Amino acid sequence: MTSPADRVSNDAAEPIDDAEDFLPAGSAANVGAAVAPLLLGVVGVIGSVQLGLGAVTAPGPGLWPFAICLVIVLCSAALLIGGRRFWDAEAFSRNSLVVAIGLLTLVALVIALPYVGFEIPCAVLCFVWLRFLGGEKWWVSIVISLSITLAFWLIFVLALRIPLPRLF
Repeated sequence: MTSPADRVSNDAAEPIDDAEDFLPAGSAANVGAAVAPLLLGVVGVIGSVQLGLGAVTAPGPGLWPFAICLVIVLCSAALLIGGRRFWDAEAFSRNSLVVAIGLLTLVALVIALPYVGFEIPCAVLCFVWLRFLGGEKWWVSIVISLSITLAFWLIFVLALRIPLPRLF
């Protein structure tokens, strides 16, 4: 099986046929894909309200998470309502494992953050995503991971003075 990148057409007007790689998910999977973020968004809205919303001129710690979770809830509700008519969603396959691994490594970053600071988990997460999930070369993965970690450190610690858990 070839990837879409391997089947690039020389003629821009000629469409690339991805039908051989595509298995439709079906309406039940579309509903499931809408319910999961809907529930996550509702939990986020409740947690944000518990943190305190404050006001627009004096925002509380839950205001921005509330706004983001509300958008997630609204988009998920729209997908839930209209999702049964969509047939272009792809069914779960071995490629779906990449998303699951990405999510698990992100959870590992959140767990490690308070204990070792953000620098090491950030660099490791970027490296894993680039090298193992993205297939980049070793040296590219190392350079980009360290550059992203340095950029985050410069932006959040130095420029914005956000009190992140830090090793350095």
